[in-house]
Amino acid sequence: MARKMPARDVIVKLIVGAGQASPSPPVGPALGSKGVKSMDFCKEFNARTAHLTPGVPIPARVTVRPDRSFTFDIRTPTTAWLLLQAAGVKEVKGKLKGAQKPGTDVVGEVSLKHVYEIAKIKKSEPRLTGLSLEGLCKSVISQAKSMGVKIVP
Repeated sequence: MARKMPARDVIVKLIVGAGQASPSPPVGPALGSKGVKSMDFCKEFNARTAHLTPGVPIPARVTVRPDRSFTFDIRTPTTAWLLLQAAGVKEVKGKLKGAQKPGTDVVGEVSLKHVYEIAKIKKSEPRLTGLSLEGLCKSVISQAKSMGVKIVP
């Protein structure tokens, strides 16, 4: 006779604009398929991100329990978004985009001071506290190169 396995938590990863969560896609379908009321998530997310600039893309990690209750963690804005903001890249159709051909095309420039500030922002994230600031700076520089953002001294 087969034993029934206990139900496990499900993790849903979303990137939502600060203060702009709504039950429409991508939030509604992602959480609705797991049995979570997306409106409850949206209200709580918007309340937690009210102090941030509206529209800043915030990664959220939602843990859905078997009883359909949920908790979520908010992380710092993505490194790509922070780099493109620092480089002064203009939005195209509401989105910031890197170079079409990284390595040959350059979409903007950032100074080493910007890289350091972005690394400090990322260091405040609990999952990255074990990494050195130098290691985070190297990570930011390598991501900048892969997006077509030039680093200037």
